[in-house]
Amino acid sequence: MANASDVLLKDVNKIYETREGKQLHAIKDVSLNVEKGQFVSIVGPSGCGKSTLLNILCGLLPSTSGEVLIDNTPLVGPRDDLGIAFQQPLLLPWLKIIDNVLLPVDVQSKKRSDYMERAMDLLELVGLKGFEKRYPSELSGGMQQRVGIVRSLVHDPSLLLMDEPFSALDALTRETMSVELQRIWKETGKTIIFITHSISEAVFLSDRVAVMSSRPGRISKIIDVNLPRPRSLDIMNSDKLGVYANQIRKEFDLEEKRDLSSRIS
Repeated sequence: MANASDVLLKDVNKIYETREGKQLHAIKDVSLNVEKGQFVSIVGPSGCGKSTLLNILCGLLPSTSGEVLIDNTPLVGPRDDLGIAFQQPLLLPWLKIIDNVLLPVDVQSKKRSDYMERAMDLLELVGLKGFEKRYPSELSGGMQQRVGIVRSLVHDPSLLLMDEPFSALDALTRETMSVELQRIWKETGKTIIFITHSISEAVFLSDRVAVMSSRPGRISKIIDVNLPRPRSLDIMNSDKLGVYANQIRKEFDLEEKRDLSSRIS
């Protein structure tokens, strides 16, 4: 298998202090184990702390308490072996596609010559061979998002963190990108943690889906997805996928009832 990582979160908490001096508990006692090479999605209601959790995993935000281990090593800050894909591809418009792709290499002061072949191979993998000398404005939204994914993979990270990377795309492009990402994951063997609002997208892509509660966000349930791979778009609206999607929706409903009950009491 290609370069990949084990990830372990143990009782991770994040508490912010507001301007009024009050404490805001964003995520609470989050524990999760992601095995090497797995695809795990995290879903939950808006404001539940999904992005906060991802920022902690990136090493960009310290947790208040708890521990994050990557390959049994405590995470204490940003790591060179992480790849990050955001909601928007965030390409620099004045740079050609190949230069955008190689940005992580430049930032980490590595030799471009050592990564050029990999960059070209990845562009070919996502169907963008021949576009390396174009500018972002010459590409569609879906093509730009593919460039963002290639950029996150070019330095051969062991862990790929994705924060709703398809949310800005239209429905058809989003489905196409889900199939594309599944193929990239299969061919690269990376460990992927994927944040999404879409339940069907999470089930379609994942080995396991972690469901987060409303704030303070905690993992209320982890669902193993035992659907055969590779998965085609035909399965997106199938009864088999629907069974898993309904499990997740029921968990959301239970959490809403628990939240309402706690507020009343």
